Amino acid sequence: MVAIAVIIVLVMDTLGTNYLKVGNRAVSNDSTYLITNANIIPMHRDTVLVNKMVYIQDGIIKKISENLDIKDIEVVDAKGKYLLPGLIDMHVHVWDRYELGLYLSNGVTAVRNVWGTPMHLRIKSEVNSDKIISPHFFTTGPKLTGPEFLGDDNLNLTHPKEAAEKVVSYQQRGYDFIKTYYGLDKELFDAVIEQAAISKIDIVAHPSQKVPFSYHLNPQIKSIEHAEEIVQQPLQFNLDTVQLRTIIDSISNAKHSSFCPTITVFNNIYQMMLNDSILDSESLSYMNPLIKKADSKNQFDRWYNAKQEDSGVVDRIKNQHDFHLRIIAQLHRAGVAIICGTDAGIGVTIPGFSIHKELSFYKEAGLSNYEVLKTATVNAAQTHSIMNQLGSIETGKVANLLLLDSNPLLELSTLENPSSVFVKGRKINRNTLQKYKEMARKRKNLMASGLRYLEYLLIEK
Repeated sequence: MVAIAVIIVLVMDTLGTNYLKVGNRAVSNDSTYLITNANIIPMHRDTVLVNKMVYIQDGIIKKISENLDIKDIEVVDAKGKYLLPGLIDMHVHVWDRYELGLYLSNGVTAVRNVWGTPMHLRIKSEVNSDKIISPHFFTTGPKLTGPEFLGDDNLNLTHPKEAAEKVVSYQQRGYDFIKTYYGLDKELFDAVIEQAAISKIDIVAHPSQKVPFSYHLNPQIKSIEHAEEIVQQPLQFNLDTVQLRTIIDSISNAKHSSFCPTITVFNNIYQMMLNDSILDSESLSYMNPLIKKADSKNQFDRWYNAKQEDSGVVDRIKNQHDFHLRIIAQLHRAGVAIICGTDAGIGVTIPGFSIHKELSFYKEAGLSNYEVLKTATVNAAQTHSIMNQLGSIETGKVANLLLLDSNPLLELSTLENPSSVFVKGRKINRNTLQKYKEMARKRKNLMASGLRYLEYLLIEK
């Protein structure tokens, strides 16, 4: 009876996202279009190509020209609009399929999930086989930690042989990247890096306090996560711009490394401290119900209690956030490839919507609109070889595109409400994108989410 109940819960939750199935009435299976009269922002160079045509065939950009004579094809008139590559969020935590629609409705056409579970392998399979409409879906395996950093969200390694075996297993099972996390000592880290190089799988690194920060500049590590980790580890919470310069220089000298700041998630600590009613806000209705009930509540309680015990903590968090903006500015001036990541899906960081806040912080740090857009397009796509077909509007690239009402080089806020989104050439109009938001807001899948998390604990732990 229990097994039957579990199956019913999971099946009903899956049926709830049938609106994402490719070929339904809202999203055609067609992936061949001719876009006319488009102002193209290609992103591999800083320009606007005015009044161009784009021929998309089977989801691939085939031709870009002033005049294309192609018969028997659906035409999308983009007169007065701007065509931009779809956005890429390089640091997310996906908890259900409803969130896939949330990302699309915010112009995000590719995500890098950085805490993998069996559920994510199934989502990846459905996306790659074109069963559901979704952002391109890339995922790390479970987070690899050392033996001391306990928690059901971590996979604790105790021996180098075990570390190497996990890398092999994750690569064979279909995870795209390895995620290293807080607590890996040198012996374990060396084993992970060595095997990742043999297995030809990239590493995404949340810096470990057990090794020097410079350890994360190994060529096998393609991106380093979190501006706050620079403050917490090499700077030891000392907001010293002179000492920061040395750290930035070391990152800059490692030409292979990208940096993913995720400053929105840290700023949200400050937002929680300012707003005692944040858990009841409209925006939190877009969070997965299990995460809202558990992680969002736990994080709010933690920082609410910290504020009660020491009122000065509010200013310290705000000062650290402001220092994160300095980190962004120095990284940019040093020529480090900044890639946009939000850490969406935890705390009060909302899937999809949060990317606009992250990009606005990069603008506040001094980047131009074009430089801001690069972090979520071409920079992100160049981080891993398996993402190289994304991130720009060029012949031969995947047709992940945003059709926008105005020029984002002048006003970034136009990204928040795309006129249309193309994913692998499939066109999703504004009304459908709005429906995706509403379906996510109304979902009640706490039990199904809990069962999938239990599956992770039983299989991975």
